[in-house]
Amino acid sequence: MKKIIFGIFAHPDDEAFGPSGTLLMETRAGTELHLMTLTAGDAGTNPDNHEDLGSVRLDEWHRAGALIGATSMHFLGYKDGQLDNLAMIEAGHKIIDLVQGVLATADEDAEIEFMSMDTNGISGHIDHIVAGRTACWAFYRLKAADARFSRIRLACIPLSMITTPNTDWLYMEAGRRDDEIGEVVDATALRDDIIAIMRAHYSQRGDGESHIANREHSIGMSYFIVKA
Repeated sequence: MKKIIFGIFAHPDDEAFGPSGTLLMETRAGTELHLMTLTAGDAGTNPDNHEDLGSVRLDEWHRAGALIGATSMHFLGYKDGQLDNLAMIEAGHKIIDLVQGVLATADEDAEIEFMSMDTNGISGHIDHIVAGRTACWAFYRLKAADARFSRIRLACIPLSMITTPNTDWLYMEAGRRDDEIGEVVDATALRDDIIAIMRAHYSQRGDGESHIANREHSIGMSYFIVKA
């Protein structure tokens, strides 16, 4: 049975710094992957003083997507840091249209999944929150009319990694309890490939190298809240 995943994220590096190991395992197993980013990440760090950081980050995103093995990639056109309720509904309709376009030629018995971020935003970033909730909104709208939609996986952080709320930047909730986590994927054997995917986002190398250093022994581990 053909498996299709739609990965829906807020910024061009969210798939890389998040569940890229799981996505890489999926594509190498034959899963068809379609990636979407709501924004171009144009409000991200800009150590090289690019005049058009958004275009640079989208180019990096396409390079990372090629390393992951994405079949298609779609930028939804929103400004980094400016997502809100209205954008959520509008983006949800865009996602539905894109998904239905892809599925117009898909096998009738294909298994279809969504993947996004924890609806708490993980770091608390409003764009992350909107992306996760938008993905859920679109998923359940589509699932109501199409039984091929099996589940949505929301990448999260376990309580063992973030034991208390963190206010160093935004409000980051403590990690998810074991009974909230529905799936753990171990892609640590793909560590070198995952690091290459992360480093494809060169303009965000400060965050990327911090992730690599902080997760030295757990790069490739992904944790998901699973909703059907």
